[in-house]
Amino acid sequence: MLLSAQEWGVVALSAKVSGVAIAGVLPIAFGLAWALARGRFRGRVLLDALVHLPLVLPPVVIGWMLLVAFAPAGPLGGWLWRALGVTLLFRWTGAALAAAIMALPLMVRAIRLSLEAVDPRLEQAARTLGAGPWATFWRVTLPLCAPGIVAGAVLGFARSLGEFGATITFVSNIPGETQTLPLAIYAALQVPGGDATVWRLAVVAVVLSVVALVASELLARRQGGKGAHVL
Repeated sequence: MLLSAQEWGVVALSAKVSGVAIAGVLPIAFGLAWALARGRFRGRVLLDALVHLPLVLPPVVIGWMLLVAFAPAGPLGGWLWRALGVTLLFRWTGAALAAAIMALPLMVRAIRLSLEAVDPRLEQAARTLGAGPWATFWRVTLPLCAPGIVAGAVLGFARSLGEFGATITFVSNIPGETQTLPLAIYAALQVPGGDATVWRLAVVAVVLSVVALVASELLARRQGGKGAHVL
C-alpha cells in the first residue's frame, strides 16, 4: 500500500489544486451565501439557481464552458493573455478554477445554513448596545457562523479532490501539471496491470473524502446543535 514517488506527487498536486481552489472561492461563496440568506431583492431565486447550476449540469458541460471562455481566443482567456501574459489552459491553475466552480454550490449551502442559524436577536442586542453594522458583523455574526464557514470550506475541499469531468475537459490529463487523483486513477485504469495503482490511489481518495465529510458534519453540528447537517 506504500505510494510511489509519482503517486505522492499526484496526491500533493491534488492537495495544492484543492487548497488554492477553496482559498480563492471562499470569499465569493460567503458573499453569495450572505446575499441568499439575508438579501431581499429581485432575482434572488435566479441567483440561487445559478449558484447551484454546477450540481445539476454535467461536469463536462462546465469544463466545455470554461474552455470556451478561457481559451486564447475566448473573451476571458484572450484578455488574460493580452493583459497579463497568463493562460489557464492546460495548467494546474485551470484545474483549480474548475475545482472551485464545482465546489462552490456545496460551500454556499453550508455557509448559508450557518448564517440562517445565527439568532438575529443577538445582532439586535449588539446594535442596541452601540455596536455599528461592521462591529456587529465582526464580533457577533462572524464568530457565530464560523463553524459553518469552516465546514463549507472542508466540504468544498473534499468535493474539489474528487473533481474529474470539468477538469479533464478544460485542462486535459497532463502528468505533473493537471493530473489530480481522479485523473490519475482514470489513467491507471487504461494501463494493463494498473490495478495496484488504482487501489492505492482509490484508498487515499476514500480516506481523504471520509475525513473531510466527517469533519464538515461535526462542524455543522457544532454550529446548529443536534440535527444540523450540511448535506
